[in-house]
Amino acid sequence: MLIVPQNWAENLFRVRSHINNAAIAAGRDPTQITIVAVSKAQPLEAIRAVRALGVADFGENYPQEAARKIDALEDEALRWHFIGHLQANKTKLIAERFAWVHSVDRLQIARRLSAQRPFHAPPLNVCLQVKLVDEPAKAGVPPSDLKALADEVVVLDRIRLRGLMCLPPESDDRAQQRHWFAQLRELRATLNAQGHSLDVLSMGMSGDYEAAVQEGATHLRIGTAIFGPRPQAH
Repeated sequence: MLIVPQNWAENLFRVRSHINNAAIAAGRDPTQITIVAVSKAQPLEAIRAVRALGVADFGENYPQEAARKIDALEDEALRWHFIGHLQANKTKLIAERFAWVHSVDRLQIARRLSAQRPFHAPPLNVCLQVKLVDEPAKAGVPPSDLKALADEVVVLDRIRLRGLMCLPPESDDRAQQRHWFAQLRELRATLNAQGHSLDVLSMGMSGDYEAAVQEGATHLRIGTAIFGPRPQAH
């Protein structure tokens, strides 16, 4: 299959410019915001090209696909983030191969990740995925159960609880986007006031990352705005 060259440099420049502008307008330091390039279904050459442009963090949704890429790109000094739905029978591969997991939403998964994290590796960084709206197709812990889950996860030995993640309803309205992201920020503030030390807000994707920056996002999960549309399977 012929891979059509993409304007990765141009796309990334645009994304970085938007992030810088949104951060400065919010009184934030743009260098404190991490782009996690969502490379699901993207070919290795696309990942290598974006890595050459200075991006070191890449997000994947499917463990087997990610494992092949991690093996093929082991010399690229990449940080791999698992951002997809977690299945209990896939936690071992994730615990062994990733630096971050953004989508922990139940204690069983957190315990498995901790138990399966290799002792020679640093603790696995994790975020709790919060379900801000009751959307059946999306996973996440309800805000009412968040503190109880955080209290259980933070004491596990081989993972480090870093923050919160959300997948809010899609909207083109900037005020509505900011509304959801502000909720996640406030939930983190509440947890920290209750004794936690969370420093991460994983929120914002290709369609709403500027609003996320305005509300304090530290990690932006951006795919199509960098890579373009995902290649179609043939």
